[in-house]
Amino acid sequence: MLVAALALGALTGCEWARRILVGAEEEIHEGPFYTPPTPMPSGRPGDVLRAEPIRSAAAGVSAYRVIYHSTDLDGADILVSGVVAVPQGTPPAGGRTVVAWGHPTTGAEVRCAPSVGVDPFVSIEGFDALIARGYAVVATDYAGMGMPGVDSYLIGGTEGRNVLDAVRAAQRLDIGASGRVALWGHSQGGQAVLFAAQLAESYAPELEIESIAVAAPAVDLGGLLQADVDDVSGVTIGAYAFSAFASVYADTPGVDLSTILSPGAIGILPEMDSLCLLGQNQRLHELGAPYIDGGFLIADPTATEPWAALLRQNTPGGSRYDAPLFVAQGKDDRLVRPELTEAFVASQRALGTDVTSLSIPGTGHGLVALRALDELLPWMQRHAPPRLTG
Repeated sequence: MLVAALALGALTGCEWARRILVGAEEEIHEGPFYTPPTPMPSGRPGDVLRAEPIRSAAAGVSAYRVIYHSTDLDGADILVSGVVAVPQGTPPAGGRTVVAWGHPTTGAEVRCAPSVGVDPFVSIEGFDALIARGYAVVATDYAGMGMPGVDSYLIGGTEGRNVLDAVRAAQRLDIGASGRVALWGHSQGGQAVLFAAQLAESYAPELEIESIAVAAPAVDLGGLLQADVDDVSGVTIGAYAFSAFASVYADTPGVDLSTILSPGAIGILPEMDSLCLLGQNQRLHELGAPYIDGGFLIADPTATEPWAALLRQNTPGGSRYDAPLFVAQGKDDRLVRPELTEAFVASQRALGTDVTSLSIPGTGHGLVALRALDELLPWMQRHAPPRLTG
């Protein structure tokens, strides 16, 4: 038994080393894949422009980087990147249920996209378990990350379309992905998948949203900014968000950063926006630290128009969700505050949504999605089984 265990450990170590080495090689050479063609060809939402196998994927997994067509708030055709993965082997009759993942904040710059990393699946909470259960998994980078384009940070309508079109892209790869969808997102990704659920009936009526699951979701943008702006993490999120809003809504009368941000805060935005949350956190903290405790804002954006209206417009959950909803929240979360999530849960229950709420003691923002998996996975399997049954 000891020899077998050592042999297994050696094989596992070799497999991990192979994935890291191959992933690093892919990262070095993947630049041309993300270079947009000129002129950009037109396409329907979900049409795949490019796809390439991810050779660093785990054994038993067929995985692809994809560039696909999606749309922005104005309905314009844009290109978005992401990843798709399925278990190897013949898919079941009727295809595999697709888990569409919305990733948490990684930054706003093109190179901060999860798909460009050495292991593009490492940040998908529950990825290995989902593949083992027979799901297809898709993960968008969101517009403006991976592929050049207008920033979409916390722009719910764009993120939601990107999530839904990633499912369509998986279907068009002909790898056994069905139109049955389980949405799953963390933090920013929670906001993204909630918007995907809201938009699905009108934007992608051919898709069947069977379940929605979120961990520490950004469900009250105004409350989130008010609660966090006196902390360096809140300054970082504010920098990403206000830059995106100023760009996306530039034609909206009154959208002027000088009406809500201090001159110093406006001065640091370009560099902060160029930095990724993972790997460049120290520099983000150096830039943001002088602006906590009241140095970032000069006016309350929740009480200053048009910012207040834009924050409300990008806050999800104003109506009932038809699919069952799972909401996980860490009790010690200092970024997405428990009281904001509790208010969202209460409002959805009042609207008639079937909500399962999980509050996890001793857990902050970073670990809540991981620690929710023991309850989430059985819940998801009940509400959105990986294959047709009966």
